[in-house]
Amino acid sequence: MDPLSDMLSLLRPQSYASRGLDVAGRWALDFPSGPGIKCYALTTGRCWLWVEGVDLPLALTAGDCVLLPRDCAFRFGSDAEAPAQDVMDLISGTQMGAVVTLNGGGDCSGVGGYFEFVDPQADILLGLLPPVIMVREESDRVALRQSIERLMQELREPQPGSDLLADHLAQTLLIQALRLFLADRSAAGTGWLFAMADRHIGAALVALHTDPGRRWNLSILAKHVGMSRSNFAARFKNIVGETPMEYLTHWRMQLAADRLAHGHQPVSAIAYALGYESESAFSVAFKRVIGCPPGRYARECSAHKSPAARLHRQSKGHAGSDKI
Repeated sequence: MDPLSDMLSLLRPQSYASRGLDVAGRWALDFPSGPGIKCYALTTGRCWLWVEGVDLPLALTAGDCVLLPRDCAFRFGSDAEAPAQDVMDLISGTQMGAVVTLNGGGDCSGVGGYFEFVDPQADILLGLLPPVIMVREESDRVALRQSIERLMQELREPQPGSDLLADHLAQTLLIQALRLFLADRSAAGTGWLFAMADRHIGAALVALHTDPGRRWNLSILAKHVGMSRSNFAARFKNIVGETPMEYLTHWRMQLAADRLAHGHQPVSAIAYALGYESESAFSVAFKRVIGCPPGRYARECSAHKSPAARLHRQSKGHAGSDKI
């Protein structure tokens, strides 16, 4: 797989919420900050969007879609002077997938989806994106609306397999957001996400992800992408923000953490598969990157997945059920 697919395959959606909104007259709704990615599609009418950290409001008309991947507060409204109310007060007690009406509805309507990922890598990934991604191409808007509306349907009318399908739909929305962002040639920054657009460094990332257990070194990687050792090292560090070997270690530890959390392999087997000659060397690297020894990490993940832990989480319900 390509690096983006590899990264996203480790991200598992944890909670969802999706609702419709139908409003009329002068109105404004305040949405609190929070983790996760929010997707909105305006189906009729027009409104404004204000996002914390963004200087100017965005004017939205029917057909527009926006994605809000950052932990920022925001507001939808008819105009800047309209009195605002907390969206939580409006949606309290309504089920996911329902259409919430304000002032009788009829002037402006849309659908929104929210989902949050349990893996800490999600925060790193979403933190690379801008506060707002505006979907402008009609083909992209149609695809995004279809994904949001299908997610709403699965939440509103659960059927056999709905949980798994909702997982895939949530991940699809995130992939669409990242593709749109990467397609914007004005986007620039530091990190592996931006490095994929570079011919040489992107090829190096693909090589590392394709065979993370190989005994890579700087010279082998530089030769693989057709660059001198010094030029490759400098360019990789400048674009990715860390050295090739640092990146490889972090990627190996992310793979190891996923296997420890969701598989049944012993630590020694994982260490060998990821290119470590000894379990002790692997354990030192794992603790340095993840923050605890691999054995302890596996035990804590196992306890989290125990029947008692699952029952506790189910009793609390979906964390995002009161968000729109």
